[in-house]
Amino acid sequence: MNLPISFEFFPPKTPEGADKLRATRQALYAHQPEFCSVTFGAGGSTQEGTFGTVGEILKEGVAAACHFSCVGATKATVREQLATLQAMGVKRLVALRGDLPSGYGAGGEFHYASDLVSFIREFTGDAFHIEVAAYPEIHPQAKSADADLQAFAAKVKAGANSAITQYFFNSDAYFRFVDDALQLGVDVPVVPGIMPITSSTQLMRFSDACGAEIPRWIRLRLQGFGDDTASIKSFGLDVITDLCDQLRTAGVPGIHFYTMNQAAATTEIMRRLQQV
Repeated sequence: MNLPISFEFFPPKTPEGADKLRATRQALYAHQPEFCSVTFGAGGSTQEGTFGTVGEILKEGVAAACHFSCVGATKATVREQLATLQAMGVKRLVALRGDLPSGYGAGGEFHYASDLVSFIREFTGDAFHIEVAAYPEIHPQAKSADADLQAFAAKVKAGANSAITQYFFNSDAYFRFVDDALQLGVDVPVVPGIMPITSSTQLMRFSDACGAEIPRWIRLRLQGFGDDTASIKSFGLDVITDLCDQLRTAGVPGIHFYTMNQAAATTEIMRRLQQV
């Protein structure tokens, strides 16, 4: 596609899920990703699975980025985890504040992702390429658009190398965010995160939870398809391929696909982009 791409996976919970993810990875490796990232559960709840999956990706000869959240963590536990990742050969982190598991008290020695980025730099120097999250449509817990932008700038100032955005369907939101960040002197690469549309109910649930806006025309079209899975997938491929083509034409620094541990939709989007 003549553009750096990367893929995100989540750690599987069952042996069957692990086997399926291995097959998914092998299918997607054909697209020569710059790296593959693995998510971290709320409060680090999937740490063992995350580190295990990261280790497998590294053994498969592909660069792996480990998600790393700090909510509820102490400096001692973070130091220990960073040492483990360094020993594994991990060179890339996605540093996040993260979500608290339900019923879990605030706790921890880190309040913001910028605190974590700063600590990683202090403890490991330049051992890791640090990615942080960006929210073109504003983090759902941000007090204002400006506060959200300032929080992003703080993460970069703390030592982040680049950013990956929350998924979006309105390219104007992404371009405006990048322009606004540049106005603050923040010029690290901001890679758009892309979520293939394969399920209407799943997309609605995710988007309501993370604050990603589904444009009205997309929402209504999806609702109109009802339970017609084939039409939902076909429409989703058209929408996401067009979005990726807009972004590529505008010269984005890369594209990061939220694969949901599936290969088919991302593979088809990549195939279509080769022909555009």
